[in-house]
Amino acid sequence: MSADRLQTIVRARTTRPEAIAEAAARRVRPDSLVGPAGKLMVIAADHPARGSLRAGTDATAMADRADLLDRLLVALSRPGVNGVLGTADLLEDLLLLGALDGKVVVGSMNRGGLAGTAFEIDDRFTGYDAATIDAMGFEMGKMLLRIDPEDHATAPTMQACAHAVSELAAHKRIAMVEPFISHRTDGRVQNDLSTEAVIRSVTVAAGLGTTSAYTWLKLPVVDDDPDGMERVLAASTLPAVLLGGEVPDDPDAAFRRWEKVLRLPTAMGLVVGRTLLYPPDGDVAGAVDTAVSLL
Repeated sequence: MSADRLQTIVRARTTRPEAIAEAAARRVRPDSLVGPAGKLMVIAADHPARGSLRAGTDATAMADRADLLDRLLVALSRPGVNGVLGTADLLEDLLLLGALDGKVVVGSMNRGGLAGTAFEIDDRFTGYDAATIDAMGFEMGKMLLRIDPEDHATAPTMQACAHAVSELAAHKRIAMVEPFISHRTDGRVQNDLSTEAVIRSVTVAAGLGTTSAYTWLKLPVVDDDPDGMERVLAASTLPAVLLGGEVPDDPDAAFRRWEKVLRLPTAMGLVVGRTLLYPPDGDVAGAVDTAVSLL
């Protein structure tokens, strides 16, 4: 990132913090939640707020904020990319840089379940709330719901997600719910990506809150069953977007899996972060363009 651009952010934060709200008020909102292809293409970058900085083999890849912003600016400039997901600190940097006009903005809500901690399943809402998402004029709020059958912290997290779904709906904002069935293995939380587990997580997430009218799901692509994703998406009529997850060893194989699933009727797009922002060959624009081509 150029020194001038970085200074723009620092100067505003130091001398005119109200510039962030002013930038949000000026932002041109998108005409639709989906792009010309009828799909949503969101770049995700809310990982650092949960202490998750790894991308591929680099344990601190996302720790350099200027570098992350540079990568995001490249991704957001590519044709077909119509959204971004982040916490307040990151979205406000992008607002100050004027990078969010016409984009679907998704505020990340619960980041309290820090990666690798004893309280990881206790995913408290330490980020955006529904009222602020509405006040900022953002289109969606995203929440993570990991369901560990053996961890009592699951229940209050699920209840908090249900409240958030209801509150977002009251403001006519979309709730993007990312559910998993999770277990601890050798002290680490591991998500169960089997077809049966993902189906179960879908049925729980779809029923959260006082209405599902404004609920979308953010789901992993299962590969343990050739018909797995057909079964997963058949478990609900809610719109679903596919998540990218960790940087894959074989990006081409991941792209092929996404392409197949995106043909299903409730598959409404992609929400991908590290796979596109930190591709093995370093070509952010190329990786994003490939993903967009799948839509």
